[in-house]
Amino acid sequence: MKTLHFLCQTHRRFAPLAARLTLGLVMFPHGAQKALGWFGGYGFSGTMGFFTQSMHLPAPLAFLAIAAEFLGSLGLIVGLFSRLAALGIAANMVVAILTVHAANGFFMNWAGNQKGEGFEYHLLALGLALIVMVQGAGAASLDGLIAPRAAKA
Repeated sequence: MKTLHFLCQTHRRFAPLAARLTLGLVMFPHGAQKALGWFGGYGFSGTMGFFTQSMHLPAPLAFLAIAAEFLGSLGLIVGLFSRLAALGIAANMVVAILTVHAANGFFMNWAGNQKGEGFEYHLLALGLALIVMVQGAGAASLDGLIAPRAAKA
């Protein structure tokens, strides 16, 4: 129960709530594209195929990347295992920067005049994830309900 308490421990503060909800709501459409094919995505099979065949990721890592974005975003929205969810999304952002976006520079491709998207969006996501990893879920979270019970057990 100590592990559960550590994962769920949080303070009922606004800043981690704002970071958690912002990151979760922004990441949800990306995760839903990969897992469900919503918002113009390729769905689970298509994304697994792209990750394993085009990007040459091992299947377990490809699965974890999809799960981190989809399940992690849902976890952040409801505030369940928020530190773990934020860690998964942060790992995805680091990998995305290193494998794809660093070569395109810092800036997003707003004007369409560069080869691809830069990594500024990913840094913002990393900053929000870091707040949640350090502070916990904040106010209005399932973690806030679980942690006191886990501490007593």
